[in-house]
Order: sequence, then C-alpha cells, then structure tokens
Amino acid sequence: MSAVAYDSLLSTTAVISTVFQFLSGSMICRKYIQKKSTGDSSGVPFVCGFLSCSFWLRYGVLTSEQSIVLVNIIGSTLFLVYTLVYYVFTVNKRAFIKQFGFALTVLIAVIWYTNGLEDQRDQMIHVTGIVCCVVSVCFFAAPLASLLHVIRAKNSESLPLPLIAMSFVVSLQWLIYGVLISDSFIQIPNFLGCILSLLQLGLFVLYPPRSYSGHGYKLVEQAVPF
Repeated sequence: MSAVAYDSLLSTTAVISTVFQFLSGSMICRKYIQKKSTGDSSGVPFVCGFLSCSFWLRYGVLTSEQSIVLVNIIGSTLFLVYTLVYYVFTVNKRAFIKQFGFALTVLIAVIWYTNGLEDQRDQMIHVTGIVCCVVSVCFFAAPLASLLHVIRAKNSESLPLPLIAMSFVVSLQWLIYGVLISDSFIQIPNFLGCILSLLQLGLFVLYPPRSYSGHGYKLVEQAVPF
C-alpha cells in the first residue's frame, strides 16, 4: 500500500471513529427529551464542542485538509443541534444564552483577527492552529477533576470506560495522521489526548470499579473535541 493510500485509509477511519464519538451526545439529548428536562447537567460541553469543531473546521479550510473539514462540518452541526436541544429543555435559558453568546463572540473575534492576516497566510494558519490547540487542551484538561475524585475514592466506576477507550483510539488515529502529514497542530492536542486517556484507563487497573452501574455509565456528559 502506498503512503498516499495509507494516509487516505487512516483519515477515513479517523473521521468515522470521530463521528461516532461525537454521536455520544445524542444519548444525552435523548434523555433530555424523554425527561423533558436537562436536570442539573451543564450545557457547557455542547457549547465547547461547537466552538472546538468550528475552529478546527476553519483550520481545515485554511490548510485544505479535506478530512479535517469533513469531520468538523459534521461535528459542528451535531453540537449545534445538541445546544438547541439543551436550550429547549433547560430552565436556566438566560445563563445558557450567555454561555453560547460568549462562545460565538470568541469564534467571531478569532475569525475577524485572522482575516486581517490574509496577506500573511502562514501566520493566519499558525494563529488559527494555536487557538485550536488551546481549545482542545482545555477540553482534555476537563476530566482531571474526575481523575482526582477517582484517586481519592479509589474507585473508577464514575469514569465512562467505553468513552475513554474510544477517545484513546480516536486521539491515536489523529496523532498518527498528524505525524504522516507533518502537522504539529494536529499532533500536539491528540498526543495529550492519548496520554490523558491512558491515565484514565490506568485508573481502571489501579482502582477497579466496584460495579459498572456508576454515573459514568448511566450518562456520559463528556463531549470530546476533535
């Protein structure tokens, strides 16, 4: 198999895996619809998912990486639908509008700033790539609080094993793809994603769950970025 064919195969499988990962949000929205309420859950993961996918979509367009464009068109669309579902069923609509409005303001501000660098395309791509990395790293840092809780409780049942395993596979695929196309902005966040996923998987070995019916299995409220 040629290098080009291998790149194409890897990017295709990575896109498919990532879309399935994005679809985990549909399980949460289904519960919202069934209960006609979001309960005490936060809509921030959906807002951040939309923001992250939008930035990566922008990066994919600038770098002409079709696989990045495709997966993030799907991702941004799905997360936008999730945010709308959350808005319909949350009682705290005003706070949620503020959160979504802030995300849109950040997105528009970055696009406006980078558009001003149109005559310096390399710099335009560089700035957008940095923003994408920062947003992704913030996402990957979010579960750290859960890790501390697991260590203190010496019980990993609150962690969603299927999602963590899927996150590792997806991050690894995009990491390898980033290496193949020599794109450090794809490599860095997905390398960190692999490390964090491995840390979480390691906790299942150190602190085996007492049961597989914990909160992490009842409701996965962790949106995963690109």
